[in-house]
This record gives sequence, C-alpha cells and structure tokens, in this order.
Amino acid sequence: MTPPPFALVADAWFDGTRHHDHAVTLQVTDGTIRDIAAGDHAAALSARGWAVERGAFLMPGLVDAHVHLFLDGRLTDPAARSAHLKQDVESLTACAQASARHALNSGVTLVRDAGDRHGINNQVRSLARDPASGMAAVRSGGLGVKRAKRYGAFMATDVDDDASIRASVRALSTDNDEIKLILTGVIDFDAGAVTDTPQFTVDAARLVVDTAHACGRKVFAHCSGALGLEVAIAAGVDSIEHGFFMRRDLLAQMRDRGLAWTPTFCPVHAQWADPEPAGWSVQTIGNLRRILDDHAEHVRLAQEMGVRLLVGTDAGSMGVPHGDAVFDEIERFVEAGLSIDAALTAATSAPREHFGMNHPTLAAGSPFDAVLLEASPRAGIRALRHPRRVWRDGVEARR
Repeated sequence: MTPPPFALVADAWFDGTRHHDHAVTLQVTDGTIRDIAAGDHAAALSARGWAVERGAFLMPGLVDAHVHLFLDGRLTDPAARSAHLKQDVESLTACAQASARHALNSGVTLVRDAGDRHGINNQVRSLARDPASGMAAVRSGGLGVKRAKRYGAFMATDVDDDASIRASVRALSTDNDEIKLILTGVIDFDAGAVTDTPQFTVDAARLVVDTAHACGRKVFAHCSGALGLEVAIAAGVDSIEHGFFMRRDLLAQMRDRGLAWTPTFCPVHAQWADPEPAGWSVQTIGNLRRILDDHAEHVRLAQEMGVRLLVGTDAGSMGVPHGDAVFDEIERFVEAGLSIDAALTAATSAPREHFGMNHPTLAAGSPFDAVLLEASPRAGIRALRHPRRVWRDGVEARR
C-alpha cells in the first residue's frame, strides 16, 4: 500500500550531519522526500490541496548498529535469561519481532542484528521489509564465525582450517548482509581485563575478510582488548564492535584505514548501574567504572581524530532493552564529550554511510525515515526519548 502524500513543516531540523535552526517544509510522496524548502510553506501547499503536518523538530530515523533481536534485554535475572535461550525457535522469533516493533516505536527505523545461531535475524529481516510491518528495517549479520569451544556459540558457527573458513564465509555471504567475526571473548569484569587470547591469527582473520570482500560483504569484528584489536586492524575488518581497552595508536590506524567503531557502552554501563543481579563485588564495580571512563576517553579521542563512530547498543544483553537503549548510548556519547550533533550523526547518517546506503541523510530523493520531536535535543537530550511521530519509508508507525 502506497502511503498518501503530505507536507511537513518543522520549526528546526537535523538532516543527519547538520543542525538547521530554522523552519523547513518537506513534501513527501510515495514514501520519498520530493522536496525540501527552507521556511514555512504550509499556506501555499494547503491551498494546492496538500495535507500539512507540523512539529517542533525533525530528524532522521535513528539507527542501532548492534543488536540481538532474539534476546530480551529487559531480563536481568540470570536464571530468566537462561530460560529465555532454551525456548523454541518460534518463541524466540516472536521475541525478535516484538524487539523490532519496539525499536520502531522508539524512533529506531533501522537495526543491524549482530548474530544469532538460529537464523532468526534473517527471517525477521524478510518480515520487516514491508514498511507497514510495524518493525524497524533489519540489516542482518546472520550467523557469525568463531573457533570451536570458544566464546560465541549463541551467534556463530565454528570454522577451523583455511578451507573451512573460505567455505563457511562464502556460504554465509549468500544470506548475510555482513559477516561477523568473533575475535575475542567477553571482558572478565572481576579481573577488569580481557583475559583470553584472540580466536584467530592475523592471517586467519585476513582470510575471513578477503573472502567476505570477494563476496561483496563487509566484516564486523567482535573484539576487545589490545591483542584482539591489533589483529582486527591488521586483518582489515570494516568495523570493530565493542572495542574496550582501545589505544590512541590503534585509533590512528583505524582512521587511516577507514575502519568504523561501534563502542557499545550500554552492556557494561548496565552492569555498573545495576550490579545486584550479577552480584558484583565492590572491587568489580570499581573495575566497571574504570573501564567505562577509559572507554569514554577513547571515544572522545576517536571523534577528535576522525574515526567514524556508530551508535550501537548491544540491545538484548542483560539490562539493555531494544529501542530504549539507543537513547542511553547517545547520552554516553555526549557524556564522553561529543556534541549532540556529533552523537546524532553517529546514530543516523554515519551507520547508513557505513552500510553503503544511497541516501544516508534527509534530502530530496531520500526515503522518508524520520522522527518528529516535541523539542530540539539541543534544548535537552531527553527530548529524544519521547518521539511524537515516527515514519519509515513514509509509513507512520502505529504507536
């Protein structure tokens, strides 16, 4: 069903890279922006029969560049999370669809799912292709690749020798939008460090990258800790996910090689903000705070040095709910020292550019993926949490 044409007048707007502190009028037809004109042209358009909407602040739909749709981030009790994972695929798929719906209602019009072993993300991607589905659009990492008996069984398949890597990556590339490489495990919060060694050597990781690139797919790497980051950068991955314990020299290499970074503050911040479910000790809580402070400093440096930053929440992780978490992540970026405009760029146009989308900003010819707010986020960042209206390809979300 083709959405009806309409015009929208906003008092101010953000196009994906720049804030415009003046009125703007957009004409939207067939779900696409037909024209953008400075000023309030409501009277003239109404006289020509256009339906006209009004609002205080317009911006592109948000992007969450790192989620796991089939996981329920609202669950913080370890037993409840374990029980969730033991559900049948049908139940997990229903959870993933609900996650994509809640994301859209929150103003997130696109998510990148970072892996699940059931292929639910690919299935939901298909179901969400219709803007009238009520779900955020899905870019899917499908099933990632990892080493046997190492971290990542819930989102990746095992590979061993070079032939296995080539065959697996080629097969996964037929369905996945990107290939996920599991390079390291998770942070040992009690130790305050990444204590395991990388799962892949530079040569093996480069083989994953080269094979994926030959298939027309980018590679995003799950890794934290200096050893894993060094392997990821040397192998030429396209983006680093998480990236805790970053260093300035590594950021310089990322900038020079055009690697993006999705820092995912949310899962660690959630553990620090609510340590009781995991039973963290006072010492471990202190480790969490130090990890977050170091991460914030390197995110600030990344922005200053010109590394492309992407907002991603790792939604589905303990205490990281789909949709709502994107506002927490944006706030972490601002707390780190980024301007609100820089944080919004990381949550709108930057991921779209990284994904190779033709229309990363609100411009004539772009799909009308947009959020209308009651006030400018510059006046108060919490304005983002209460979207008045949300559109995906010109179709308004039923909120």
